[in-house]
Amino acid sequence: MSKVWFITGAARGIGKEVARAALAAGDKVVITGRNVEQLTKAYKGDDDVLALQLDVSNEEQAATAVDAAVAYFGRIDVLLNNAGFGQLGLFEEIGSAAIVNQFNTNVFGLLNVTRAVLPVMRKQRGGHILNVSSIGGSVGFAGSTVYCATKYAVEGFSESLALEVADFGIKVSIVAPGFVRTDFLDSSSVRYGDKTIDDYAEVSANIRATYDSYSHKQAGDPKKLASAIVTLANQNEPPVRLLTGSDAIAMAREKIGKVDQEIDRWQDLSASTDIIE
Repeated sequence: MSKVWFITGAARGIGKEVARAALAAGDKVVITGRNVEQLTKAYKGDDDVLALQLDVSNEEQAATAVDAAVAYFGRIDVLLNNAGFGQLGLFEEIGSAAIVNQFNTNVFGLLNVTRAVLPVMRKQRGGHILNVSSIGGSVGFAGSTVYCATKYAVEGFSESLALEVADFGIKVSIVAPGFVRTDFLDSSSVRYGDKTIDDYAEVSANIRATYDSYSHKQAGDPKKLASAIVTLANQNEPPVRLLTGSDAIAMAREKIGKVDQEIDRWQDLSASTDIIE
């Protein structure tokens, strides 16, 4: 049976590729983004597609878009929380307004859409929520403090939500890609700090140059990632976390190894905080 997808950030990148892959698989898709005209033009005349304007940071818009999706297709089977952007740069060089904006999109926007969709899925007694995180939700990177903080938040939320909604037949999965060849690091998408601090001048310039050198040269194929996400959505027992890309696998394994070593090294101090009855 075909599924109905609700995809945020569908105008380009991963969201756009997943929408195309889902349609190719025979599914129906609600595509959302801030520029509805751009979305409509890309899928003009396709009855299996509904394009809706949605700024995920606007809770009222999220509820309105979900209502429109259900009115059009009758249900929502898969929610792909993909909307987001990268606020890069060193923490001290990023102003508080930029940090709030990053959390409003990457975290609170995801919460807004999830909150709007959950009543629909609970009524259906089924559904699958796919939250796009990043390897930066498991591993910290210099020059990505704020971005990584949002993705760590997404992962903690997703793991906990999975436990809360399982009894309703609702599944929750984290999709954690490595570096994917999209516009993520392009000047049209990525943002850097709005302050300069002399002490950080050299390291800040080096970090930005490194990220710039990766732009449009990342190893991850967005079309293959989209195919993997569609495959994930068709699993009866999906994982809570799916890493994608060999780089993500390698970095996650290295992180797990370091954590294991720290636990072993400091276990006596850690255990010393217990109350001994």
